Amino acid sequence: MPQQRLSVLLICFVMLPSVFQAAAQPLHASRDATAEHLGALIDTWHAAAGAADAETYFGLLADDAVYIGTEAGERWTKSEFIEFGKPYFDRGSAWDFTSTTRHIYLSDDGQIAWFEELLDTWMGVCAGSGVLQKTADGWKFKHYHLSVTVPNDLINEFIDLVKSGSKETHE
Repeated sequence: MPQQRLSVLLICFVMLPSVFQAAAQPLHASRDATAEHLGALIDTWHAAAGAADAETYFGLLADDAVYIGTEAGERWTKSEFIEFGKPYFDRGSAWDFTSTTRHIYLSDDGQIAWFEELLDTWMGVCAGSGVLQKTADGWKFKHYHLSVTVPNDLINEFIDLVKSGSKETHE
């Protein structure tokens, strides 16, 4: 009898890691599928701006969303951002951003996602980061921050350019 118990324990000891690994794979696959879905959603959001599809673009923003643009004073609530963006969408094309690199992260409960991305834009390479929340109506943007990238070896020239530009606007 003790030999039989030892065999059962040995089998459990050997098999247990496989059981846990098999149980973990669907969860991991689910997280990967969610990240893939969110990547497609973010791409859809950017494409909607390029196509001047205001309904889709602004519809993906939560009611309490905040959008931070490239200028220091560009911090908009959803309603302010709609007002700012309306003339661009009305003319038939707003802005056209295409993600070239993106990293998506999910909270442990799978209800919050955050990401950062590099974008190909008319301004050159920009960086964007955002937060999405899973709601009863699907995933919605809670926050997005767009910034212009400046190569490190050009930062001093950039600083001088910004300083000279701010002097001109204040004179």
